[in-house]
Amino acid sequence: MTEIDPFTRPFWEMVGSALLCGAIIGFERQLRGKPAGIRTGCLVTLGTATFIRLAMSQAADSPEDVNRVLGQLVTGVGFLGAGVMIAQEGVVKGVTTGAVIWTLAAIGSAIGLGFSRGAVALSLVTVAILVGIEKLETSVLWLARGVHDRGEARRDGRDAEAGDEDQPARRRGIGPKR
Repeated sequence: MTEIDPFTRPFWEMVGSALLCGAIIGFERQLRGKPAGIRTGCLVTLGTATFIRLAMSQAADSPEDVNRVLGQLVTGVGFLGAGVMIAQEGVVKGVTTGAVIWTLAAIGSAIGLGFSRGAVALSLVTVAILVGIEKLETSVLWLARGVHDRGEARRDGRDAEAGDEDQPARRRGIGPKR
């Protein structure tokens, strides 16, 4: 199970699972025009699965080595995710993308450890969270606060007028006063 041999079925099961899981999440991100799309999803899951399998192949009877590699992956991918975050005009952007990259690494690690079915389930749960929470934020007015206020949830049905971007927030008494 821990061998990295392209002439064996377990190797291709790992590769296929990693690509499938990365593509499931990456497709959702790419459809929404987010920075981490299909390529990033596939590469992060494949890379982390490969690192885990390599550690397992070298560890033999020492699971501590695999745990060290897993710990370093968590830290390293955390830095990768932090790199996609940026502060613009006092608002931090890219936090969800950073969290998605971190989740992709966790899913890749699960695949590398042999939990491919669980990894597919986690990929579907991740997409459900990304899509479901966004739908909630746009349809439930009180969830659309602060950085989550996209101006899409309007009670009166009017389109936002020029200079009226903060109207939903002002209506709730949390935006700037004019």
